[in-house]
Amino acid sequence: MSLRFPAEWERQSGVLIAWPHAGTDWADRLREVESTYVALATAIARYQRLAIVVANDALEAHARGLLQSNQADLSRVRFIHADYDDTWLRDSGPITLRDGSGFRLLDFRFTGWGGKYGASQDDALISQLFAAGLFAQAKHQRIDFALEGGGIETDGEGTLLTTWHCLHERHPELTRQEISWQLENALQQKRVLWLDHGALEGDDTDAHIDTLTRFAARDAITYQDCDDPADSHYAGLKAMGAELAALRTADNKPYRLFPLPWARPIIDDGRRLAASYANFLIINGAVLMPAYGDKTDAAAAAMLGNAFPNHDIVPVPCRPLIWQNGSLHCITMQLPEGVLA
Repeated sequence: MSLRFPAEWERQSGVLIAWPHAGTDWADRLREVESTYVALATAIARYQRLAIVVANDALEAHARGLLQSNQADLSRVRFIHADYDDTWLRDSGPITLRDGSGFRLLDFRFTGWGGKYGASQDDALISQLFAAGLFAQAKHQRIDFALEGGGIETDGEGTLLTTWHCLHERHPELTRQEISWQLENALQQKRVLWLDHGALEGDDTDAHIDTLTRFAARDAITYQDCDDPADSHYAGLKAMGAELAALRTADNKPYRLFPLPWARPIIDDGRRLAASYANFLIINGAVLMPAYGDKTDAAAAAMLGNAFPNHDIVPVPCRPLIWQNGSLHCITMQLPEGVLA
């Protein structure tokens, strides 16, 4: 087929993020979260290009100054001006398919995770970026179907992994078969693997797959495990692990599984936060891993090193991110090689 949804580990043109500012939900803890963005942007620019969406000239100057102070490679950074409600570009950014020698930017309807939050500017973000000339050899395709990038995982060869809870919440009127058809048709997939178990407290996405389990290769899957029987997540994550063990690759072999360790509970103002190590980002030559200042950070890095033996494992401090219910993967969107102008 001429259209193909590439896996995250394939060569990339760059990564897309949006800088937080006082008009976003980060206002109350802006300085804390900017420290994560500086560390993330610096790490990405060591390996490849980075496109940063900013709201205005003043924010660009501010972000540029922070990155310069951290000795980030600004020769690999490009700033783009656009309007946005928040910075979760995994869900409001483009899902890119290869289209022959070019690209197709899929622009699904973004509803603020089922209408939980206002998202009109985020829903229009891809159109703004396309009009700004950010992309090369790309067509923009609007799709009237609610879907977030954090809700899907592909192996690049036609297998999609997702959770029933999330997609059913977005489309309660549709059957599993009908949603599978929508996903296979829009994303050019041959099959959809559904998970019925697994969810994290402090996650308001209705169990996005990228907080739970990720492809590490065509035949390998990493997932968030829980080894504490007293923890409220134990039963659900063990059931999810059993589901993953029962899955088969396209050539009917069991997947190689890499369970990620469980961080100690992180409580903020009485609220449990979703500290998932599965929310990592794969870039050219590295895996950027969310770190939470927990003793399990080192064990998570070691397990990811086993899953990605040809990549550097680079921890990025992400504790400020989970205050707003997401982590590292959630604020980024990778762009396949050749798509950045």
